[in-house]
Amino acid sequence: MAEETVIVTEEGLKELEKELEYTKTTRRKEVAERLKEAISYGDLSENSEYQQAKEEQGFIEGRILDLEKKIKYSKIISGKNGKGTNVRIGSTVEIKNISSKTEEKYTLVGTTEADPLSGKISNESPLGVALLGKKKGETVVVDAPSGKFEYEILEIL
Repeated sequence: MAEETVIVTEEGLKELEKELEYTKTTRRKEVAERLKEAISYGDLSENSEYQQAKEEQGFIEGRILDLEKKIKYSKIISGKNGKGTNVRIGSTVEIKNISSKTEEKYTLVGTTEADPLSGKISNESPLGVALLGKKKGETVVVDAPSGKFEYEILEIL
């Protein structure tokens, strides 16, 4: 089975590594302590603290595996190389909604780093897909779950 490449910025990779380190050290120890305490209560078959700690331990171990996989298969894209004639991952794009005349600014990133509230949209989102490969001055139609929207690309930074 071929593994899928995880597209991240250098900053995003550092965040993944930081979360992995914290999860492996601090979170694992916290759950181990909770398990130890719950075991000291005796009968494990009716011990809700033990059951919750075991579930959390499973979640943490799953998250560690997920983070390790993302780091292993990451491909770093540089935001500095985002400026160009066409929109690509790493590009910051200023767009204008044709109907509402509002202007917005987004940076295209991989799905791991997507955070629309911070202006980072995934290359796999409806807007990201519509913008990829387009040039300044072009108009794109975005078929989003809430309807169709038309945007003009004002600038590619």
